[in-house]
Amino acid sequence: MSRIGKSPIAIPAGVTVQVKDNKVTVKGPKGELSQEVNPNIEVKVEDGHIVVTRPNDERENRAMHGLYRALIHNMVVGVSEGYKKEMELVGVGYRATSSGQVLELALGYSHAIFIKLPKEVKVEAKTERNKNPLIILESSDKQLLGQVCAKIRSLRKPEPYKGKGIKFVGEVIRRKSGKSANAK
Repeated sequence: MSRIGKSPIAIPAGVTVQVKDNKVTVKGPKGELSQEVNPNIEVKVEDGHIVVTRPNDERENRAMHGLYRALIHNMVVGVSEGYKKEMELVGVGYRATSSGQVLELALGYSHAIFIKLPKEVKVEAKTERNKNPLIILESSDKQLLGQVCAKIRSLRKPEPYKGKGIKFVGEVIRRKSGKSANAK
């Protein structure tokens, strides 16, 4: 039995869950999310918990069991608490400003980069003196938030020699030493 799949998901106060025709809908204070579920996987709401079961131990069903349990858990956490990611711009002259759903980035290119973010993602850009600029992204949808972060990061990935680029706060970049001084 899948270790992840067999553990039930507790439904916090203020969150409602509906299962109808292989579609799970979760509503909470931070929004509403829905997910289509494979017809082989059964989702039931029982006394304050969501239980995900599979019909047999076929390889595909075992894989789907853990997957859909994790996706539903992410939806429950998202609509109750939400997700937050912080990104840091490391480099001289790198700047970020936000206005509404548009994020403007200056990343050392000859032009500024404008990114229009989906309405489900809230963005905030912070710039403090003598600190790297921060981009703070918040959303109830974990998958969408990760996708937006990956897109922003792909504009200037951290490089291993000086560490310049866009990185997550707390991320450790493996550094390389440059050319050795006394190479013969």
